[in-house]
Amino acid sequence: CNEIYMASGTSMGAATPVYQTTEGMQAAEEKVVSAVRAQIAALAEKNNHPKDIALAMVDNDIELIEIYIDDKLYAINSAELVNIEREAKDKGQKIIKGKIIAGKGKLLTLTANEMQKYGVSEATVNNINDLYKILDVSESKIEKIEETSADKFLSFLTSSAIISLLVMLSLIALYIEITSPGFGVPGTIAIIGFAIIFGTNALLGRVGSLELIIFLIGVVLLIIEIFIIPGFGVTGVSGIILIVLSLILSMQDFVIPEFNWQWGILFKNIITICLSFFASVLFVMILSQFLPNLKLFGRLALNSTQATAEGFTVQSDEYIKKYLDKKGITTTVLRPSGKAEIEGEIVEVETDGEYLDKGVNIEVTEISGNRILVRKS
Repeated sequence: CNEIYMASGTSMGAATPVYQTTEGMQAAEEKVVSAVRAQIAALAEKNNHPKDIALAMVDNDIELIEIYIDDKLYAINSAELVNIEREAKDKGQKIIKGKIIAGKGKLLTLTANEMQKYGVSEATVNNINDLYKILDVSESKIEKIEETSADKFLSFLTSSAIISLLVMLSLIALYIEITSPGFGVPGTIAIIGFAIIFGTNALLGRVGSLELIIFLIGVVLLIIEIFIIPGFGVTGVSGIILIVLSLILSMQDFVIPEFNWQWGILFKNIITICLSFFASVLFVMILSQFLPNLKLFGRLALNSTQATAEGFTVQSDEYIKKYLDKKGITTTVLRPSGKAEIEGEIVEVETDGEYLDKGVNIEVTEISGNRILVRKS
C-alpha cells in the first residue's frame, strides 16, 4: 500500500520467510529469502517507503542504523554509510551518526511510534474513527467485507475431513456403478461427490482444466480396463493413478512444488487422498463379502428363503446334477460374469474373480441358487 496507518500498541516486522518442520519453525533457504527481499525492495521503492527498513525486516544480515542529515532523521543500511557520508560532505551537509536500530543477525521489528518516527507510516491512531477523520472519509461510505455463511460453508466443504469422506464415498459409488449394469443411484452419487470436490476447490482457485482432464482420462482408462481388456493391468493401474493425481492437484493451487511449504501441502494432500482411496478399497472388499447378509441390501442379493417366498425359483437337485462338474466353453468374455455353452445350452456363468476370454474351456465348480460358478479347465 502507498500509505500505512497503524493503531497504538501495534508493531510490524520480522517478515523473513519461514516454514514448519518437525523441529518447529525454520528460516527458508537463501533462494526464497532472496526472492522475497527483491520483491520487498521493489514495492518499497514503488510506494515511496524507506527501502532499507523494509529489507531489514526480511533479511537479518542487514545492520540498520540512524543518521541525521541536516537534522533530518533517516534509517539506512550500514553498508551504505560511507557513500552517504561522502555525498553529504560534497553537498556541505551536516551528518550525525545515531544508534543501531537493528544489529546483524537480528530481524527488524518496529513499534507503531517507531514506524511513524522513521517515516514508514503516515500516522498512529487510537481507533478506526480517528483514521476516518485523518482520511476525511465518511463512515457511511465504508464497505466492510466479512465472512458470510457461504464462505463458512465453503470452508467446511474443503476441509480435510470432508474431502476425505467425499473422496471415499465417490470412489465407492464409482466402483459400484462401473461394475453394475445400466446407470443408477451409485453413478449419481459419484457424479455429485466429484462435482462437490472439484467445484468447491475451483471456487478457491485450485482447479483448472488440467485436473479435470486428468480425472476424465483416469475414469475412461478404468472403464476400458473393466469392460474391454481382460484381467487387470497397466491400463487399470494408470487409470487409478490419474484419478488419485487429479484429486491431489484439486486440493492445491500449484502443480510442481517450488518451496518447502508447498512440499508440506503436497505431502498432506497425498496422505489425505491415499488414505481415502485405501479406505474405499477396504470398504468395497468388506461390502462384497457381507452384502448378501445385510438387510439394507437384502433385495439386491436374495437368499433361498426370500427367493421362494417372493416367487423366485430355487434350483432343484436335477438342475445341480445337470451342470455341476460339467465342462463347457465361454461364448463371451467373463469379467468375471458372462455366458458359456454347457451341455449344449447357453447359460449365465461367473468366475470367482478370474477374467476369461471368449472360447476358453471351462468346468462348473459350484452352483449356488441361480449362480453357476466356473473355472478354466
